[in-house]
Amino acid sequence: MTKDTAGQATASRKGRRRGRPGPLAVLAWIAAAICLLPMIAVALAALTGGWEVTGRLVDTVLPRYVGTTAWLILLVGTGTAVIGTASAWLVTATRFPGRRVLEVALALPLAFPAYVLAYAYTDFLDHPGLVQTTLRDLTGWGPRDYWFPEIRSLGGAAAMLTFVLYPYVYLLARAAFLQQSATAYIAARTLGQRPWGAFRRVSLPIARPAIAGGVLLALMETLADFGTVSYFGVQTFATGIYQSWFSFFDRGAAAQLALCLLTVALVLATLERRQRRHQRHHAAGRRFEAMQPAPLSGARAGLAFTACLLPVFFGFILPTVLLLSMAWDSGQILFTDRYLGFLRNSLVMAGIAAVLTVAGAIALGFNARLHPTRPARAALRIAGLGYAVPGGVIAVGLLVPFAAFDNAVDAFMEARFGIDTGLLITGSIWLLVAAYMVRFMAAALSAYDAGLATVNPNIDAVARTLGKTPTGMLRGVHLPILRPSILTAALIVFVDVMKELPATLIMRPFNFDTLAVQAHRLAADERLAEAAVPSLVIMAVGLIPVAILCWGLGRETTTERRFVPDPDADAQAAE
Repeated sequence: MTKDTAGQATASRKGRRRGRPGPLAVLAWIAAAICLLPMIAVALAALTGGWEVTGRLVDTVLPRYVGTTAWLILLVGTGTAVIGTASAWLVTATRFPGRRVLEVALALPLAFPAYVLAYAYTDFLDHPGLVQTTLRDLTGWGPRDYWFPEIRSLGGAAAMLTFVLYPYVYLLARAAFLQQSATAYIAARTLGQRPWGAFRRVSLPIARPAIAGGVLLALMETLADFGTVSYFGVQTFATGIYQSWFSFFDRGAAAQLALCLLTVALVLATLERRQRRHQRHHAAGRRFEAMQPAPLSGARAGLAFTACLLPVFFGFILPTVLLLSMAWDSGQILFTDRYLGFLRNSLVMAGIAAVLTVAGAIALGFNARLHPTRPARAALRIAGLGYAVPGGVIAVGLLVPFAAFDNAVDAFMEARFGIDTGLLITGSIWLLVAAYMVRFMAAALSAYDAGLATVNPNIDAVARTLGKTPTGMLRGVHLPILRPSILTAALIVFVDVMKELPATLIMRPFNFDTLAVQAHRLAADERLAEAAVPSLVIMAVGLIPVAILCWGLGRETTTERRFVPDPDADAQAAE
């Protein structure tokens, strides 16, 4: 080590001993504070709202919100667990015609926001829709001569959410099944268990943490959903927050409902984190052997193919066809000044939010790697809580303090200088960008950390030995190596912002609409055919990360390991 390098290292150690945080640490704590602010503001606003507000909520709407939200969680949790686990096991443990295609296609419904699916199925299944109209034409029945399931109901909302959220469970369960050694399953079969018994007693318990983690992710998205339940008229906490804020202008009630929803979301986030911690397993047996898919034929192959095709058909194929048909008949043209304005607003907001969110994730992740202290890890965990907080809660949590700040500044300037400042921060795009950062910081952190884990710590030591400062090491070493992970993180945040509805709907500036807001507004006015145009654009943008994911699944499938029977391994597993 040269004298200059030694001097820099000594100065760096002295700076750390004196407690002077570097610029990266400052940026990391700013990002963590932005993510924590809405939760603190919601709690304070709810606790200062007064007991009369709480009593009024308990006597009127709170029991209904609790019951409806609980039923929605139960239905979506059960549906995603069954569909995701069953399809993952079929494509992993069996071989049937079309398995390779379905293995990739089962992830496609992730491209759809649930509210877009709701618009498509309502136009298809509602009373004036194609299905019921055809039924009346064929039978000659009148409107009151038959019963048909109501799509605009709690069950309909649960079905829409299940169709788009089951891939969370499918992807995690499939990965868990692929990582299991075949020896334990073979041992169970050797001891007399039938395939269903071996799956239920061996494979399913081993994969249970991954399945539970996927279900909890789906439930957190269910809590955060506003567009689907609002359009179907299902009264949950998400719709209650919006109605209290905009319809009744009762900010105390909105804050207390937001606190209830925040509490449930944080409980689910804690459970999901614990399940993720328990997803490490020892391979069954002394040697890992990949699962050999059992060949199916005849009726069994047909049933397996149908079971895996139905989620893809109802979650992707049919909605895409319906939306294309609706858009074709709507007469709407995307390339008009009005729609190009919506598209420009969506792209600008998504681009700004992606850049700032990824920058915050880099500062948080790199600071925790450079200084693995408790405060740095705490900042990382605080920033990661945002994915569990619904957009409506974040909107309330940011609007309450900044509206108070704007009003205080306006009152001061009016009293002192006679100047009316108006709203400086509230209603600006920057406050909306802050809401996006809070909501999607965890997604950016996850993608960045996945890449950072592949960088050997020795690279950092070599860079510091050669005289690189932390900022120089980040700029000259980490960022070039982690470019794919950073681009992935930016892409994920970009697409999520394009689909985000509740925060955008509540916090957008006046006369500033995005594609998601336009689709929601047209659907609320029952102009479903016109709503198909912005919905298709949102879906097309959402297909980008899903296509990347499917490409990765396809590569993984073509290179997967095959199980070769080994009598010695079988004997050891049986013992």
